[in-house]
Amino acid sequence: MTRQFLRLPQVEGRTGLKKSTIYKLIALGQFPPPIKLSPRASAWPSDEVDDWQQRQLDTRNAVA
Repeated sequence: MTRQFLRLPQVEGRTGLKKSTIYKLIALGQFPPPIKLSPRASAWPSDEVDDWQQRQLDTRNAVA
């Protein structure tokens, strides 16, 4: 899969989380932080968001 940069609305759509929750998880070290693309633009590498999603599934499956 090709790496893409995801802006916040795309990350919200992929994860089902809202902005406040995403940034709270970043502060707790539980979600990848965005990278700065320019002084006013940030984005997340798609592979890091995909990895986070896979860890969530792995955790769920380990508990089940």
